[in-house]
Amino acid sequence: MRALAIAATGMDAQQTNLEVIANNIANINTTGFKRARAEFTDLLYQTERAKGVSNRANQAIVPEGANIGLGVQTSAVRNLHIQGELAQTGNDLDLAIVGRGFFQIQSTDGTTVYTRAGALNKNETGQIVTVDGYTVAPNITIPQGSTELTVSRSGEVSAKLPGATDPTVLGQLQIADFVNEAGLQPLGDNLYAQTPASGDPVVGTPDENSMGYLKQGYLESSNVDPVKEITELISAQRAYEMNSKVITTADEMASIVSKNLK
Repeated sequence: MRALAIAATGMDAQQTNLEVIANNIANINTTGFKRARAEFTDLLYQTERAKGVSNRANQAIVPEGANIGLGVQTSAVRNLHIQGELAQTGNDLDLAIVGRGFFQIQSTDGTTVYTRAGALNKNETGQIVTVDGYTVAPNITIPQGSTELTVSRSGEVSAKLPGATDPTVLGQLQIADFVNEAGLQPLGDNLYAQTPASGDPVVGTPDENSMGYLKQGYLESSNVDPVKEITELISAQRAYEMNSKVITTADEMASIVSKNLK
């Protein structure tokens, strides 16, 4: 009985949906996190009666036919790169990107990865790094004893050096943008990697050529909406229960047939 296999694909799809929703809820307070959405497509169809052919030789055309679907499959889990709300922190090295773009991060193996989480810090040599110690590219070092650190909306980093009366420009932050943000590969630790689906990064100065701008003293919050996630959670539960009911009903019908054949 095909209904058993069809309903099983539905339960598997809703299990995937539930896992995606659970991950969204788990990261509701993760800086720069982008919620995901499971997307599904229907499976192949079995043709019981073809449409658009003659029902008999040289006679009327069958207008509709009969095609039985074989269930559902997960086609993608899409990260929705929608701007999250800004939370004021007052920390000089907390930076939020308003608009498009990602901070460029130098990973330990020398490759460049990308993030929206702007909770930055200084390492033992004064270089600007992420909370996990990865260097922000391009490298900018803040000399010891510097005061009044300022990051402009265009990414220019400046500070007053010891003994100086005027601010000194220490470097220029740049951000990267992608044609298809959804094609980036999530790596964990708030990091993304470039893939053939995302396209090559377009690196530029913040607040120029459609790039987002930087806001010092703020962090971008997760874009997860708790109310929406709970609604999606209830919907997934109901869909799972309905598919489970289909399996129960199909099993009961098969038992009836089996008894009548004895």
